[in-house]
Amino acid sequence: MESRPLRYFVAVAEELNFARAADRLGISPPPLSRAIRQLERELGVTLFERTTHHVTLTPAGAVLLTEARLALDALEAAGRRARRAAAAEPKLVLAVKADGDAGLLEPVLGKYSADPAAVPVEVRLCGRGEQPGLLRRGEADAALLHEPYDRTGLDAETLAGEPRVAALAATHPLAAHDGVRLADLGLGPGDLDRYLDEVASRGHDRDLAQLLTRVALDGLVTFLPTSVADRYPRPGVVYRPAPDTPPSVLAIAWPQQSRSPAVAALVRAATAVAEAHGTGLPPGTGSAGS
Repeated sequence: MESRPLRYFVAVAEELNFARAADRLGISPPPLSRAIRQLERELGVTLFERTTHHVTLTPAGAVLLTEARLALDALEAAGRRARRAAAAEPKLVLAVKADGDAGLLEPVLGKYSADPAAVPVEVRLCGRGEQPGLLRRGEADAALLHEPYDRTGLDAETLAGEPRVAALAATHPLAAHDGVRLADLGLGPGDLDRYLDEVASRGHDRDLAQLLTRVALDGLVTFLPTSVADRYPRPGVVYRPAPDTPPSVLAIAWPQQSRSPAVAALVRAATAVAEAHGTGLPPGTGSAGS
């Protein structure tokens, strides 16, 4: 199967409209429709249910969408990794959310630099939840990230677990309480990750300073690892215990197909530093390749 019909299929599946998908691809609708029909004939399945006004994915189409995205990401990743491998000075790209390293980034890089397999590291700062996509697309070789995350195509080692605190404005009514519970915000036990995603998406927050400004000025309440609160006291913001929130769990992840000695050395350094720092959780399972 060639990549072009898969790209065409993904565009239609995401737009659920042939005209919009064709515009996105820079082609006209008739050849796009022909390409999709040809793909359906090759696979022997119907991918879309089409009516005059609606296009919907069939169960077969839904499965292919997941697999096609992975396949296309893998193709792009292969090209990126090949180009980077051909560079005169190889480097390892480590994706990290700003201030999302539980204080481990500098000691990990320090220990890693002493390994014979180490290469220069480029730290790529990113937003919440961006790291898995960067790994799958070959834009990063490893990532420090918080659970939960999409583990598709990735291996990982757990590094640290720490309690969370609530961050809120000093003038917020809940600031007078000894602690903040999820129910105080109308949240249930399983709502925290969705809530944190909504907090990040509403303000497009990519760094802690921006987030804490919104906490101080807009009445926003968020939950942060205790290590972040310890490092960032801020006027107008108070931190309160959040006893019913699950711990914030940090891991290091890398693509399953990685066979890079440099990546393996970084994983070894990260797990050794986490063990030495006694960061609350034992290292998890996973293999760093050969």
